[in-house]
Amino acid sequence: MTETRKLAKYLASLGYGSRKEMEVAIRRGRVTGWGEDVEFDGEPLDPGPGMVILMHKPAGYTCSHQDQGKLVYDLLPPRFLKRDPKISSVGRLDADTTGLLLFTDDGALLHRLISPKSDIPKTYEATLARPLEGFEKEFFASGSLILRGEDKPCLPAELEVTGERTARLTLSEGRYHQVRRMFAAAGNHVEALHRSRFGPLELGDLSEGAWRLLTEAERAGLAP
Repeated sequence: MTETRKLAKYLASLGYGSRKEMEVAIRRGRVTGWGEDVEFDGEPLDPGPGMVILMHKPAGYTCSHQDQGKLVYDLLPPRFLKRDPKISSVGRLDADTTGLLLFTDDGALLHRLISPKSDIPKTYEATLARPLEGFEKEFFASGSLILRGEDKPCLPAELEVTGERTARLTLSEGRYHQVRRMFAAAGNHVEALHRSRFGPLELGDLSEGAWRLLTEAERAGLAP
């Protein structure tokens, strides 16, 4: 395979276009540089396989490739969705939940991060329908809470009361709608939910709907 075809194949795997389209782009001078300094239309290439994206998910967006309505993937550059390997969200946040959401095309990393054995702490800020009653911190930390429809108790979770109807909950599991169901088991209802932290990662000043690539150091710290 010629160098042009190899480069065209690589560009196609990053989602810039088909192989034939990339061969034409190369011939027309849209691809410049060499080695690690290749540019497409004057811009550095996207990272190769192993890319991890951090997004500040807005409310109203679904973590799906196929559902109707607004999808979190709509917030990413269209070429990202044509990459091979495919980009997927690391777990899900329901449509009404905002906050830190990760994406990657690294299947092995994805499975490590969502595995029940990963033990990665995730922190959520909850706004509740009714005032907290005072027993919730001990209740969530007990390791004895069994959610409705399940038979295995939740792992101990740490609750920090931040207001009369607000709380910060840190847990190391990722069960279906877990935070909402935990507060429901405590006789309350979550009106708003925001994930502020995933392992060592925080949103910082990233605006709602925006995203950024993780640095190599952040990626290494996420799943050593």
